[in-house]
Amino acid sequence: MKTATSSGTESNKLLILAAVCLSALVLPLAFSGGAVATPAIGRDLGGSPAMLTWVTNAFMLSFGSLLMAAGALADQFGRKRLFALGLGGFIITSFAMSFAPSVLWLDILRGVQGIAAAASLSSGGASLAQEFDGHARTRAFSMLGTSFGLGLAFGPLMAGVLIEHFGWRSIFLVIAAIGVVAFIFGVPRMRETRDPNATGLDYPGTVTFTATLALFTFGVIQAPEGGWGSPLVVTLLAASAVFLAAFITVETRVKRPMLELSLFKYPRFVGVQILPIGTCYCYIVLIVMLPLRFIGAEGLSEIDAGMQMIALSAPMLVVPMLVASFTRWMSAGVLSGIGFLVAAAGLYWLSLVDFSGPKAELIMPMLVIGIGAGMPWGLMDGLSVSVVPKERAGMASGIFSTTRVAGEGIALAIATAILGALAHTSLSRVIPDNGGDISSRVVEASQRVTAGDMVHAASTLPEVTIHALSSSYADAFTSLLHVLTVITLLSAFATFAFLSKTPAHDDEPGAKSETKDVAEEAVSA
Repeated sequence: MKTATSSGTESNKLLILAAVCLSALVLPLAFSGGAVATPAIGRDLGGSPAMLTWVTNAFMLSFGSLLMAAGALADQFGRKRLFALGLGGFIITSFAMSFAPSVLWLDILRGVQGIAAAASLSSGGASLAQEFDGHARTRAFSMLGTSFGLGLAFGPLMAGVLIEHFGWRSIFLVIAAIGVVAFIFGVPRMRETRDPNATGLDYPGTVTFTATLALFTFGVIQAPEGGWGSPLVVTLLAASAVFLAAFITVETRVKRPMLELSLFKYPRFVGVQILPIGTCYCYIVLIVMLPLRFIGAEGLSEIDAGMQMIALSAPMLVVPMLVASFTRWMSAGVLSGIGFLVAAAGLYWLSLVDFSGPKAELIMPMLVIGIGAGMPWGLMDGLSVSVVPKERAGMASGIFSTTRVAGEGIALAIATAILGALAHTSLSRVIPDNGGDISSRVVEASQRVTAGDMVHAASTLPEVTIHALSSSYADAFTSLLHVLTVITLLSAFATFAFLSKTPAHDDEPGAKSETKDVAEEAVSA
């Protein structure tokens, strides 16, 4: 029989879980909501295509590159303290963004918001690892992953409703308000925990890792405008490679690295990192790019675009929990691989549909993609929590979250660059690129088309009809879907290769066979 004290402790734990999950819900709301708001921001504040691209990428870059560093800081200075600072900073920057006077200021604030988000998510995840054990711990992390998925799923719809009725600035006010609720209910009830063996932040690792991601992302974003062979792009990508080599060198020599590279010798560890990367290309890219197409190219309102996106996101409400029950009969790795195959089939199906026709024809392929992406989504958090000892919970949360979030930022930058290059090629067929003024205008128009800004694209190339521009964009988008299909198929094959077998008892650093154990624990989630 529970005592009043134990009941109060359990109640506090549930409130802490609710607060951390609420903060995990609001982070992707900021991401997907900001993506839907980009066309409205462009209409209101102007800005070049590259600057508008940074509305999403500035957040994802700082968020993804600093998650592991935030995990290390949480281990050293306290999970509660960093959670409070991170969530508080997130609330303040969200409020400030609602008053941003220009796209430049918005981009800067988005970058700062990403830093705060990294502190909040890493320390929140580490706090849950300290509050819960065994099956309860797995359920807590499953709820955390589900909350993250819900934020991604309903961010576009929420943003569409708010933009339609109150304007794009209201998105960031609502996000700040949700963050305040999480802060009030969660922070006072958290207990402070630290890693007694923490030795401080790996500053060389943090600097080289952040520089690697920043330079790579900047280079990929600049490529459509300047060309892949331009001195600036080549320099940025080469510098990124140099910093990556420096990061690897640093991490192999420091006593307590930010990322323990020795973990990559374990096939399961590698396999777990593939799961979020695969979902980036079959799901996250579409969360951002489909609204841009619906609003910019197809002429839907923001709220109609959000409603259309429900077909893609609704499976995230059901599939992650449902697929966990299947682990009684099938390994989590096999289920994840099957999910990628299903998502690949949906992507190819979507590439065959005419977007200018009845929008109802898009629903089924989008549902199939959502179902497929939801299968690994519901399992990968549970599979990731036991790759390091419990006392390094901050690092464990940071490693997986970094792969997820940094992968999202990189995937978006790569997909945007591919779509821009495909749009440029398609437009060049409509109007020959003879150099000079026409060459630069075709480049700018292809960037505008990629961002779904058909109005400015048409004004940039007045000699091309709106129909021709739309057709060029449709062709480029279809080709992009084919590329995403291939990447998703490769993710499926890699998942089968690394995660389909139950490991030997001593195959992982946790000294226990965990793939099936963790997956079976997810059933109760």
